[in-house]
Amino acid sequence: MSRVFWDTNLFIYLFEQHSLYSPGVKSLLAKMTVRGDQLFTSVLSVGEVLAKPYDLADMDRCTQYEKAMREAAVLLSFDLPAARQFAKLRGQRIQRIRPPDAMQLACAATAGMDLFLTNDTRLHGIQVEGIQFITSVERAPL
Repeated sequence: MSRVFWDTNLFIYLFEQHSLYSPGVKSLLAKMTVRGDQLFTSVLSVGEVLAKPYDLADMDRCTQYEKAMREAAVLLSFDLPAARQFAKLRGQRIQRIRPPDAMQLACAATAGMDLFLTNDTRLHGIQVEGIQFITSVERAPL
């Protein structure tokens, strides 16, 4: 059993039935379920996923997406330990990490993730204490 953090883009691919990425995310979710892996994301992901439905004033979709995320994943908050990790990540000028990405990584790191999955190639290969691997859906070792 692994602790796997999903970045926002994976949920968007799944919910919006993205023609290129949705099949891979569905397959990954099925593998995780069979393996008994635990899915995590942050409350920031919830906000990012709900942005488009809110913009479209589609409250039914907002409710549906939020419910699906709460049922499928442990939602991590951006708390004081995560804020400290965020500061470390933003302070490391080696990699220019955008604030939302640093928040996601900080939440995952403070919770101790085996795997952080994102299709944001800027994050692949970054070393973050508290996260064993950061990679894409296609390269996920599951």
